[in-house]
Amino acid sequence: MAIRTFFTLLLLAVIAAPSGADTLDDVRARDSLRCGVNGNAPGLSLKDAQGRWTGLDADFCRAVAAAVLRDPDKVTFVSLDNTARLEALAKGRIDLLARNTTWTLSRDTRRGMSFVGTLYYDGQGLMVPVAKGLHSALELDGARVCVARGTTSVGNLQRYFLRNRMKLEIVPAMDTRAALRAYLKGRCDALSSDASQLYGLRAGLPDPGAQMVLPERLSKEPLAPAVRKGDTRWFDIVRWTLFVLLDAEELGIGSRNATQARRLARSPESRRLLGLATQTAHPRGLDSDWAFRVISRVGNYAEMFERNLTAPLGIKRGLNALWRDGGLQFAPPMM
Repeated sequence: MAIRTFFTLLLLAVIAAPSGADTLDDVRARDSLRCGVNGNAPGLSLKDAQGRWTGLDADFCRAVAAAVLRDPDKVTFVSLDNTARLEALAKGRIDLLARNTTWTLSRDTRRGMSFVGTLYYDGQGLMVPVAKGLHSALELDGARVCVARGTTSVGNLQRYFLRNRMKLEIVPAMDTRAALRAYLKGRCDALSSDASQLYGLRAGLPDPGAQMVLPERLSKEPLAPAVRKGDTRWFDIVRWTLFVLLDAEELGIGSRNATQARRLARSPESRRLLGLATQTAHPRGLDSDWAFRVISRVGNYAEMFERNLTAPLGIKRGLNALWRDGGLQFAPPMM
């Protein structure tokens, strides 16, 4: 009986003991957010000529840093390829994965990661030379298609061609850049990847007008940031940073008018967002000004989309428009 009592008390002590350091503690102790990104995806994550990281994913990393470290520039960007990205998150080499990664069941339940929400609704596409005179993916029966291995793109291609009773020859490459090089050398008839990547790759070519992204989308590709599973406080912070970006756009508050909006805020929604309400809710570990810092230093979702995707690449909002504008993006109320 004494032994049983001892182990019962020991178990209760373990359960009652405070948890060890979590990701928020680690980030603050390091004074830097380690954010895993692609590094070769124009519009999502890419270094510009001045060495500054650009892209929607890169800006999301900055938004999280603004929330937790009060400074959007306190980010250490870590370039990861397709095969290393999930392991890097699972093993703690990064704090946040914001690398155009598709949210899937197997990744969400078996890989030790949790997706916080969809940052960008994408879909797999196909790019072909304009000179071929093609206008639809349904004209690609028997085509050779270059694609990066280790991505969901391979299976999506196979299912699309099988569903439409077309023959397909997949030409695998180490990554999307390698697939592009093979495509440009004529080793395949088409290049396939997320449409956002295809637009970005096309924009970087000497003659972008010589390539065409076909209108069909072969798949649903909800690109979502992810954190390690079980770290609930960090999950809440990252998820609600995304929601703040969307709520700010819906309320018409951005980096240019955040300070004025805070001074003049009257509606309950604006006051909650800007940390002015008497009982403003906020994730554990953050102060009431966290959302204001995100908006004033990084902007809202519309600003991020415009400067990274629309202006340089010509990508329209489409499914990524707010719900009130016919898109899929919306955030739960901040109450």
